[in-house]
Amino acid sequence: MWKTLRPNRANLVIWQWLLLVLCFVLWYVLTSPTLVPPFYFDDPDKAAFFFGEPQKVLQRIWEWFTGGEIYLHLWVTLVETVLAFVFGTALGLGVGLWLALAPTASALFDPYVKAANSMPRVILAPIFGVWFGLGIWSKVALGVTLVFFIVFFNVYQGVKEVSPVVLANARMLGANRKQLLRFVYLPSAMSWVFSSLHTSVGLAFVGSVVGEYLGSARGVGYLILQAEGTFDINTVFAGILVLTAFALILDAIVGIAERRLMKWQPRSGDTEKL
Repeated sequence: MWKTLRPNRANLVIWQWLLLVLCFVLWYVLTSPTLVPPFYFDDPDKAAFFFGEPQKVLQRIWEWFTGGEIYLHLWVTLVETVLAFVFGTALGLGVGLWLALAPTASALFDPYVKAANSMPRVILAPIFGVWFGLGIWSKVALGVTLVFFIVFFNVYQGVKEVSPVVLANARMLGANRKQLLRFVYLPSAMSWVFSSLHTSVGLAFVGSVVGEYLGSARGVGYLILQAEGTFDINTVFAGILVLTAFALILDAIVGIAERRLMKWQPRSGDTEKL
């Protein structure tokens, strides 16, 4: 019998950080004309112009946080992201449950859901700008459209994957529709929901930043847009790193909520031990 070797958590974290450091070292070496000969650009200084310099990127991030310039912009982007994430998740959960439990409505709305899902949602950003103005709500609306379908399809599939045996046993025990929803359908869908939430966090950030690109006076996306206009590639990468870091933080928060709410679910391989 083959045994699955699980890496030690502490060692795994150390190796992950070492990999990150290695990426920055490689970035520094490849953009430093004095360390390596030019192999892509004729002028070695072009590498730093196009790909930035990690030490200057980190310096820019340090200046943002120590000088306080970033906090207002980051707060605006985080508020837009969290609102889009919450509203999109709530709508996806509600509509997904409704259509999964209502076959007639599901058949009726099926072509419209597929058509809406196939539409590139980014093209709705100018429309939302007209409808909701250039404040945070146009960015929230765009983020909701990105989050909604990810959650919706996972919830829909999760409800459809309910074991017929479990469902039949619950009905034999006299469970009504509300009890079936609470004790059978929702637990079945929860693992699907949380798997979608990890993806939804990034998409909520995408909606916020794209909306800020198209029209705003605040936000990290606005800072990146201004830097692109002046060809300040280091500031662009600084904004990208800041957004990535906070997206990982929100994803970690979702992971903590998942572990606390899914304690009842057996771990992988536990069922084989029974």
